[in-house]
Amino acid sequence: MVDRLANSEANTRRISIVENCFGAAGQPLTIPGRVLIGEGVLTKLCRKKPKARQFFLFNDILVYGNIVIQKKKYNKQHIIPLENVTIDSIQDEGDLRNGWLIKTPTKSFAVYAATATEKSEWMNHINKCVSDLLSKSGKTPSNEHAAVWVPDSEAAVCMRCQKAKFTPVNRRHHCRKCGFVVCGPCSEKRFLLPSQSSKPVRICDFCYDLLSTGEMTACQSARSDSYSQSPKSSLNDVSDDDDDEDSSD
Repeated sequence: MVDRLANSEANTRRISIVENCFGAAGQPLTIPGRVLIGEGVLTKLCRKKPKARQFFLFNDILVYGNIVIQKKKYNKQHIIPLENVTIDSIQDEGDLRNGWLIKTPTKSFAVYAATATEKSEWMNHINKCVSDLLSKSGKTPSNEHAAVWVPDSEAAVCMRCQKAKFTPVNRRHHCRKCGFVVCGPCSEKRFLLPSQSSKPVRICDFCYDLLSTGEMTACQSARSDSYSQSPKSSLNDVSDDDDDEDSSD
């Protein structure tokens, strides 16, 4: 089906419409063989609060952006190569229902669909696209992914020292390795994480010590398993993108 649609006029027209909705600030999306599989509004759990985002699933990339005018204008385009994506279902909790994690080496975050059926369709289509891509390329699924940030609202005090209370003066920071919300004194060090940045990024003292001694892999694997089982303590964006633009913290 995808191969038949790749060179169709209808597919070319649909992709052109998406490009126009992002305007000049967006990246070109039309390339040979690319097919727009589907689109829709998902709730993305950002650092401060859940926010509606428009998502577009292609056979090789996942694109999303902020909604300015529904079906007419979007901004802050983000493009994620699907061959680096893994997804995990997460449990319903309170108003956050029908969600799953989208995990990549550069960023990881949670999204929520309006219904269980919509969630199932999104996950099935994403998994099918990833599987087809890996099958064609001969590559193996990515086993590296960035930490999912703990939301600001989940931490009244530093998650490392358990003492420092957050105030307008004593700001929250996020460790780029474990995703914990930490205070300034507990996250003064920087470490190069090539999959996330070409420059050293903020990490907490705990992760710094583990990375420096080469003991980080086992710790990170254990935390990864806990994400799918306990969504409330782990859902947020690794890069603090969108409209929460204090990503240096």
